[in-house]
Amino acid sequence: MNQKIFIKTFGCQMNEYDSNRIFDTVKKIGFEKTNISDEADCYLINTCHIRDKAKEKVYHEIGRVKKIFKSKKKPLVIIAGCVAQAENQEMINRESYIDLVIGPQSYHKINNAILNHINKNKDKNVEETEFDAVSKFAYLNRVKNISSKVSSFLTIQEGCDKFCHFCVVPYTRGPEYSRPFDQVIDEAKQLLENGAKEIILLGQNVNAYNYKEYKLSNLILEMEKLPELERIRYTTSHPKDMTEDLIEVYKGSKKLMPLIHLPVQSGSDKVLKMMNRNHNIKEYLRILDKLKKINSYIEFSSDFIIGYPGESGQDFEDTISLVKKVKFINSYSYIFSPRPGTIAGELKLIDKKISSERLEKIQGLLSENQTEINKSLENQIINVLVENLTDDKTKVFGRSEHMIPVFFQGKKENIGEVVRVKIKHSNRNTLFGELVNAQDKKVA
Repeated sequence: MNQKIFIKTFGCQMNEYDSNRIFDTVKKIGFEKTNISDEADCYLINTCHIRDKAKEKVYHEIGRVKKIFKSKKKPLVIIAGCVAQAENQEMINRESYIDLVIGPQSYHKINNAILNHINKNKDKNVEETEFDAVSKFAYLNRVKNISSKVSSFLTIQEGCDKFCHFCVVPYTRGPEYSRPFDQVIDEAKQLLENGAKEIILLGQNVNAYNYKEYKLSNLILEMEKLPELERIRYTTSHPKDMTEDLIEVYKGSKKLMPLIHLPVQSGSDKVLKMMNRNHNIKEYLRILDKLKKINSYIEFSSDFIIGYPGESGQDFEDTISLVKKVKFINSYSYIFSPRPGTIAGELKLIDKKISSERLEKIQGLLSENQTEINKSLENQIINVLVENLTDDKTKVFGRSEHMIPVFFQGKKENIGEVVRVKIKHSNRNTLFGELVNAQDKKVA
C-alpha cells in the first residue's frame, strides 16, 4: 500500500509502548512511519484519559489536523487509546472528521479496520472498543517488536481491579490481565536483539502481575539471566501488591534498579479511605522500611493528588509530613480533576484557590528534595547507562541508577554502555559530569 502514518501520543509510558506496537502492526499492511505530520496518509492520535480536559485536547488536535490538511487530501484519522475507549461512538457522532475509533484492547483489529475502511466503507465511521486483552496480546506476540531504543518499554500487565474512586482505568483498560510469562520473555529477547540494554516493565498495576504460578518477582529473576540486559525497571506499582517475594528480589538482584515508583496519592488515612486506596500510611511506610533495610541504596518516587474532595487543611499537612519524612527522589503532583463515570467525579470540589496554594506548597517541597538529592551527588562517581547523543551531537545523555538524567562529554560509541561518570554540578532535574576513564586506578 506504501502510505505514511503519523502517530501523536499523549500520556503514559504504556501509551508510548502501544504506539510503537501499533506501528509494528500497520507496517505489515504497507505503512511507513513519518515524523512530518502534513505528509501523513494516516493521522493517528493515541489518547490519555488521566489528566484534566483529556477529551477536549483530542478535539483541539483534530481541529489542528483540519487546518494542516485544509488544502490537501484528507488523511485517514484514527483515535486510539483511553479517550477512544471512554467516548467511542460519541466521538464519531460529534466529529465526522474521525474515521476510526479504536480502544486499547482492540489494537489487533487495526489492520482489518483500516483495510475495510479504505476498500469498502470510506463513508462509514467505525469504532472498535471491546475489551479483549487476550486476543490482543496473542496477536501482538506474532508481530516482531522493532523498537531499537537503549531503554525500551515492555507491557506485561494491563487493566485494574482496584477501583480507586478518582480513576478511570478500570473503565478504559478493563480488568487486570497479565500476559503469559513466555510471551514477555520472548519479547524481552526481541528488544535485546534490537539493541536494548534496559527494559522497563509496564502495567497499570505492574506488581499485580500474576500469570499461573508466575509473579513479577519470577519475571525479574528470569530476565536477570539474559546476558545482554543491563538494567530492569518496572512501573507503576500499587502498595497493596508490594508483596514479600517482590521485596526479597532486591536482596540479590544485580540488574533491578534501586528506584521504586510507589504512588501513595495522599499522606492522610482519611483521604486514602475516601479514595478507596485500601492501604494506610502505616502500611505504606512499613513497605518502605522493609525495602530500605534490604538495600539502603533504594530511593522512592510517588504520585500525589492535591485538593481531593473532602481534603482538610490537616489532611494536606499530613501529606506534607509524609513528603518530609520519606524525601522522595522524584514525584508527580496534580490538583484533583474529576473524571466522568468515577465516584469522585460526582463529589463537591475544593475551592480552586486553596487547591492551587496547596499544590504550590507541595511542589516547592518536592523540588527542594530533588535539588538536595542531586546536590549530594556532586563530586560522586555514579553509573550511567548512555542512551543517546544530545541534539547538537556535542554531548551524550544517559540516566543514573535512580533514573536521574545525566549529561557529559562522550561519543557515539558510548551509546548502550554503562559508564562511570563523575558529577561536577547539578540542578533540580539534571546532573552534569565527566566520563571517568575505566583504566584510572584511583577511581577503581
